[in-house]
Amino acid sequence: MDISNEKQDLLDRRYLRMARIWAENSYCRRRKVGAIIVRDKMIISDGYNGTPAGFENVCEDENGLTKPYVLHAEANAITKVARSNNSSDGATLYVTASPCVECSKLIIQAGIRRVVFNELYRITDGVDLLQRAGIECVHIPDLGE
Repeated sequence: MDISNEKQDLLDRRYLRMARIWAENSYCRRRKVGAIIVRDKMIISDGYNGTPAGFENVCEDENGLTKPYVLHAEANAITKVARSNNSSDGATLYVTASPCVECSKLIIQAGIRRVVFNELYRITDGVDLLQRAGIECVHIPDLGE
């Protein structure tokens, strides 16, 4: 089923707005990031940046730096779908900030085929790796609200 470019753009913007709302669940003070994985027009997973399950909900140390064990939103969404009966193979990941290189490796291995993001992070090696792997990357800087 081929979806028109206009309709795809509309869906992309809606799912990105949902990812931004999901980011509000993050306890991180420096940056709140949300992610949603969609396959066949169904949300199959979601995530936001934060500490691992069972840890205190404090993302920054006393100097305001992010603790090294904080998980990125994409990693949380991918590991969450891995624990479910769903498959991310061929899915689209919507994330509020462009993925880092570590999350990009997970995205590739998870079989995600498209990544749609809002904010382009200053370090673009993650997006570069995704494109090298043939994953479609869509930057939507303005959600038009």
